[in-house]
Amino acid sequence: MDFQLSDDQRAMRAGMRDLLGAVFDRDRLRAAVERDGALDRSLWRELGAAGFFALRLPEEAGGVGLGLPEAVLLFEEAGRALLPGPLVATHLAAGLVKGVAEGEAVVTAVAGELPVAHLAEADAVLVVGAEPPAAESLTGEALRAFVAAARPVRSMDPLTPLHRAPAASVRTRANAERAPAATERTPAHAGRFRFEAALLTAAEQLGSAARTIEAAVQHAGSREQFGSPVGAFQAVKHLCADMLARTEPARAAVYAAAVTGDPVEIAAAKLLADEAAVRNARDCLQIHGGMGFTWEADVHLHLKRAWLRAASWLTGAGAEELLAADLGAAGRLPRSSAAPGRPVPEAGGGG
Repeated sequence: MDFQLSDDQRAMRAGMRDLLGAVFDRDRLRAAVERDGALDRSLWRELGAAGFFALRLPEEAGGVGLGLPEAVLLFEEAGRALLPGPLVATHLAAGLVKGVAEGEAVVTAVAGELPVAHLAEADAVLVVGAEPPAAESLTGEALRAFVAAARPVRSMDPLTPLHRAPAASVRTRANAERAPAATERTPAHAGRFRFEAALLTAAEQLGSAARTIEAAVQHAGSREQFGSPVGAFQAVKHLCADMLARTEPARAAVYAAAVTGDPVEIAAAKLLADEAAVRNARDCLQIHGGMGFTWEADVHLHLKRAWLRAASWLTGAGAEELLAADLGAAGRLPRSSAAPGRPVPEAGGGG
């Protein structure tokens, strides 16, 4: 069985990297920081035109007709570029909320009690629950009431403004304007929605981890101390090697989970990708030395975003619980008989 990327997948990934390099270069990134993470609607439409949000919609519905593995590749590139905005929620809302597939609408999500990202700029909010309907779309008056009941909270990531919505306002979602297919969704679909969101978030973490490796190696090769590049010192070499040793297992786990869609494999992928993104950013910052701690450097942006993503959709503690439960079930029953009937565990909340 061949698990190498196909030529089409490689071309798609390269095309997305080229697009983001053209429409969201470092100047646009720093401009977004100065705007406190305010979304650029023209950039959102560029993503829509490129098929970023409609990637998994069937062709007869106006989509590209590809699958979760291809979506993971695109979200990996988004993570590399530190692309801001509720990308995961908007991607998952394609086909449920009007205008999403074309990039004309911005959709965020509330699941659990974690803060909601980019709420003030959202055209719709998906309220993800464990009971039918699993995901409801708040628009119109319901959305305005939801936003009015929310309060801004300080975000560790300058590119991701956050709001906290009172639990009572979430419970009043019965009056919301629901997405067309919302009433057909089931608790099992809610689990899939959350786990797919966790996997796409893990893909963003993977892209960030890979980008910080490149930044660390580039700096280690150009920065000199005592007449030699700092990359010549053994301690720095070890840091760079550790970064790579974290990233590649995470990549294998994320790609494998995209193929299988298995909740337990997604939990493992999220756990590994979170660790790679956070620890790589910290090591990259250390390799940069005092320069890495400055506001002008981009390293702190990767670290802060990695921290925020690690708390989204499926936390480390939640992933560990799922893996432990799966190991316990495998110990009680033969894997061949336990795996097919294994219940889908409930994922944690996320913004």
